[in-house]
Amino acid sequence: MASNAPRKILVTSALPYANGPLHLGHMLEQVQTDIWVRFQKSRGNDCLYVCADDAHGTAIMLAAEKLGITPEQHIDNMHQLHVKDSEGFLIDFANFYTTHSEENRRWSERIYQNLKDNNHIATREITQAFDPEKQLFLADRFIKGSCPRCKAEDQYGDNCENCGATYSPSDLINPVSAISGATPVDKASTHFFFKLPEYESMLKAWLDSGTLQPQVANKLREWTDAGLQEWDISRDAPYFGFEIPGEPGKYFYVWLDAPIGYIASFENYCRRTGHPFDEYWQPGTDTELYHFIGKDIINFHGLFWPAMLDCAGLRTPTAIYAHGFLTVNGTKMSKSRGTFINASTYLEHLDAEYLRYYFAAKLSDSVDDIDLNLEDFVQRVNSDVVGKVVNIASRCAGFLRKGFENRLTATCMEQELVEDFIAAGDSIAVLYEQREFNTAVREVMALADRANQYIDNRKPWVLAKEAGREPEVHEVCSVGINLFRVLMTYLKPVLPAMAEKSESFLNTSLDWTSLDAPLVDHELSAFKPLIQRIDLKNVEAMVESSKTAEPAKTAPAPKAAPALESETIQFDDFAKIDLRIAEITAADHVEGADKLLKLTLDLGDLGSKQVFAGIKAAYQPEDLVGKLTVMVANLAPRKMRFGVSEGMVLAAGPGGEDIYLLEPHAGARPGMPVK
Repeated sequence: MASNAPRKILVTSALPYANGPLHLGHMLEQVQTDIWVRFQKSRGNDCLYVCADDAHGTAIMLAAEKLGITPEQHIDNMHQLHVKDSEGFLIDFANFYTTHSEENRRWSERIYQNLKDNNHIATREITQAFDPEKQLFLADRFIKGSCPRCKAEDQYGDNCENCGATYSPSDLINPVSAISGATPVDKASTHFFFKLPEYESMLKAWLDSGTLQPQVANKLREWTDAGLQEWDISRDAPYFGFEIPGEPGKYFYVWLDAPIGYIASFENYCRRTGHPFDEYWQPGTDTELYHFIGKDIINFHGLFWPAMLDCAGLRTPTAIYAHGFLTVNGTKMSKSRGTFINASTYLEHLDAEYLRYYFAAKLSDSVDDIDLNLEDFVQRVNSDVVGKVVNIASRCAGFLRKGFENRLTATCMEQELVEDFIAAGDSIAVLYEQREFNTAVREVMALADRANQYIDNRKPWVLAKEAGREPEVHEVCSVGINLFRVLMTYLKPVLPAMAEKSESFLNTSLDWTSLDAPLVDHELSAFKPLIQRIDLKNVEAMVESSKTAEPAKTAPAPKAAPALESETIQFDDFAKIDLRIAEITAADHVEGADKLLKLTLDLGDLGSKQVFAGIKAAYQPEDLVGKLTVMVANLAPRKMRFGVSEGMVLAAGPGGEDIYLLEPHAGARPGMPVK
């Protein structure tokens, strides 16, 4: 059933940041990638999965300093934890490496030199906030102060969590460095930029090539249609990363060397094993290259990365596959609710294959978010895996052991039925190839229903009680075992540990390439339990273990009360506010801002307006496009560091990830007044 010519495939998933443990969001991506890789191997293809820790950046440097260890010690500690968690989820890496490696340094310098030699690097001076005590340039998330509008203290440098105001760090009252407490100063520095606009024609052709999912290509076309901007690829010392050759005190920005880590990890694998390297990264070969990533980093992989590869004379990916985010019980993962679950916490309470199966039952080729509904999780795994698939083997194995010395019949009495199951593998293989895992799982479970129905109709437990019916019992149970073998072949990429136990029981391989005919006159080993039912108590214990108390909200200082009292308004003032329905026609991340999204709002006959909203922690841009919301339409425009904000969207909630845009009633239309 597999092709006679094995494909040569290299697969990567996004690099987890080496500044904290893996959580179930990370595992969603690794499991999706691993299932696809295991499927390719089962079909007889030469498929390798490499990854690495993303080990550079200011955040890692500061975290290590806080822990009293070196950055190298910090990333090494995290690397060991990441490897352990991935192994716990049965992720079959050929190589899991680190971006802090000599291979990655050499490739980063080589690709940068190619960019420079081809005149694709620009330099110019920019001004940033600077911590004079730490001697460190500060990103917005490292600056705090009082909100210039509501006076709430301890707010970050681009957005107030108390009132929702957006601003630049320079607007903060009494701004301080969140690192040292010092007052930031403005300081100029020379930065290095990749001239991405010079790759506009190449990238437009790339976006039209079918390499990306249609939704992803359309999103990236917004960048090319708006005009590509030069990409800042440098950071100033102190910084944990690779110093730019010939530029003392200047370092490669972490997002330059992170994707290059794919190349470095594969080269490290090739050096260890003797596997050929060049044919996987040179243009014009018949090898294939695939990246599995989250939808939040498509700009780096879909624009910057192919342009860098092209300039370096390296091949571009065969395809980039983006997936959505993981929610739990319908909402963003929350530490207070116990639904921000680390991989290690899950593994302390539950079998990894439960979650592998549930993810597979949910994943498709789209970028839609995936919800882990814990109640559905328990019910589906127990019903499908235990109640349907394992049930076939367990109910047949007992009869074969007791009456037939664990040997199948010499001929298959339901040849057509078994061959029908085997023939279904062609369509199931197409679904796996296209990453339509949820549909593949449904097809397999439909076959499992047919297998159980066959056994229920023949009732071997009844036949076994009737004299002279032993041959029929033997036939029915032998057919059942053959149907189980086919089902487990199709589920092996999803449930590798259960498949390994099944292979021991069946005394045969469950690779797709071995599935060509029924097993006859075949001896089985003793049947042992393959997987246990999920106990809801274990799920509840996992959630409880994941709960952490939310930090208490800082109460306004008493001295602020008179100021707030003096700023109260009359009803006539409130009546001046023009609230309008607006449709969000575009939403984008704001480069350099930790909490802002840039929204384009359609107000019908009133035209469109641009608004910067501090809702990045609660919403992904692509999820907002097409939604209606409520905005203050007559707010005076405000010039910010990132552009002009021409209004304000209304939202409710305590802030951070728990903030919700106001949505109008059904039938509302853009421009409609809100009374």
